[in-house]
Amino acid sequence: MPGIAGIITKRPAARATEQLARMVARMRHESFYASGTWADEALGVYLGWVDRGDGIVNPQCNERGDRVLVFSGEEYPEPGTAQRLREQGHRVGQGRGAHLVHAAEEDRAFPAGLNGQFHGMLIDRTRGTAMLFNDRHASRRIYYHEAKDAFYFAAEAKALLAVLPELRALDEQGLGEFVACGCVLEDRTLFKGIRILPWAAAWDFRNGRLASKRSYFSPCTWEEQGALEPEAFYRELREVFGRNLPRYFEDAGSVGLSLTGGLDTRMMLALHKPEPQSLLCYTFGGSHRECRDVRIARRIARMCGQRHQVIAVGAEFLTHFPRYAERTVYLTDGATGVEQAADLYVNEIARQIAPVRLTGNYGDEVLHRRVAFRPSKSANGVFHPEFTRHIADGAQTYAEVFRGDTLTHAANQQVSWFLYGLAALESTQLEMRSPFLDNDLIRTLYRAPKQSITRPDVRVRMIRDVSPALARIRTDQGYAGRGGPVAEALSRFWNRATMRAEYACEYGDPRWLSKLDRTLGKRMEKTFVGIHKFTHFSLWYREELADYVRAMLLDPRTLSRPYLQGRELEEMVDRHVDAVENYTPAIHKILTLEHIHRLLIDTP
Repeated sequence: MPGIAGIITKRPAARATEQLARMVARMRHESFYASGTWADEALGVYLGWVDRGDGIVNPQCNERGDRVLVFSGEEYPEPGTAQRLREQGHRVGQGRGAHLVHAAEEDRAFPAGLNGQFHGMLIDRTRGTAMLFNDRHASRRIYYHEAKDAFYFAAEAKALLAVLPELRALDEQGLGEFVACGCVLEDRTLFKGIRILPWAAAWDFRNGRLASKRSYFSPCTWEEQGALEPEAFYRELREVFGRNLPRYFEDAGSVGLSLTGGLDTRMMLALHKPEPQSLLCYTFGGSHRECRDVRIARRIARMCGQRHQVIAVGAEFLTHFPRYAERTVYLTDGATGVEQAADLYVNEIARQIAPVRLTGNYGDEVLHRRVAFRPSKSANGVFHPEFTRHIADGAQTYAEVFRGDTLTHAANQQVSWFLYGLAALESTQLEMRSPFLDNDLIRTLYRAPKQSITRPDVRVRMIRDVSPALARIRTDQGYAGRGGPVAEALSRFWNRATMRAEYACEYGDPRWLSKLDRTLGKRMEKTFVGIHKFTHFSLWYREELADYVRAMLLDPRTLSRPYLQGRELEEMVDRHVDAVENYTPAIHKILTLEHIHRLLIDTP
């Protein structure tokens, strides 16, 4: 994803400059990307950046030239921040984020006062220091490697691999966690010798060396707040969310709302109340039928007087799936798999609608402290017995880390480890915005009484209070709507049942269901596939993508990987393609691992 890259070293400038150029070049993936570099040889700081050409201009310098800021992402300040800094004598430009270097001058606790999803580096030439920092959730990843005489960092691991070939090796612990959990845990990565910056990091460098690793914020600060009474919490939540929401709708004409059939984007529309025809709305749809997201989102957009269109995933995507699968794995350094390839496809199209995508991402996770991932069972027999212990260790690490049901798990570990991959993929095409990681909102959510955490009607009530008409449209999971609590309960039961049935058709879980008679299985797919999801990989892997699956997974290179058992893999592929059993999750995983090898490990 777009971001910064750099080297902190006292090596000769020529070598550092040459390596930096290669790092930045490895991060330029699209023709619309822009890039640049900045260096201070005396400080041993060599910085580069890549952006989509529509964000903050780098580098930012103050009037004296002794503060330099390179920044990637977006920050959502308090209204009037730029004007306040101008009144203090700073020459603040007009673009988004133009105030940041001046904010760093005024705020000794910088970047603690920032609100958004970002990372960056602040250079203080007077003190001879440089500070590498990220946001409170580490949503904008920084990969780093500490060498003997240099510190390397970048928004993408492949930038480090480009100049440090000795790092092109998989870490078995990280690989085991990835297979078990869908991500690598505890700030490790898939690559030996490469880690990621923890959340709320502010790491200081002096004289070309790392001087301190500190954190500018701890969730404990907010965890220690007392819980509010239910009514007081509801009023505070509604006031905070509504007050800060306009910041995320700024840049009229450049923002598209990724509208769904759920509660989060509807809550945003209800409280913000955009002017008719002022917002571009779109929804992702499938090819088998019009999914519930599309039908509900269309009604919502019409009721709010907004334009709406559907971005469909169908024949064109499937024709080019090999390319999208490769790019998905490569762009995210393997942090997300081939199963998200359709998200790259739809976000390419979404960029043509608007360069900023406003979403309800993270809403369900933070409002209900929901950790959306847990260890899964790997395909029996496909992985080598010696490697399965690393998979088991990954599941054990997960159990040790995610103890309890806390907002910190949902908003920090989950965002920086599991949800990062898809967010990084989407961010290669657009600037992603979500009001659900707003500092004020998260601080308020730490004060939620227990009953408000477990009940979804906080959002329903908020929508109903400010827009009764929007509350009369039932959600994709059966919430809200007409008819009272009995009708809502029945709708929720039916929608959960259809979602579970579609999940079973897609993932073969429970396993006994995938072993049913083929004719019955096909009838189930015809009945349920496409009701909620816009991708249908179980079906695609047996039909349109069957040749691709065979070519990739039965290739001698794949079969020779030391952690796989070739004969069992061949049998698994045959049984899935022949509709004997459903191995979709395992196929996702092994295709992803093979692309990691070919694109990031085996290729210079």
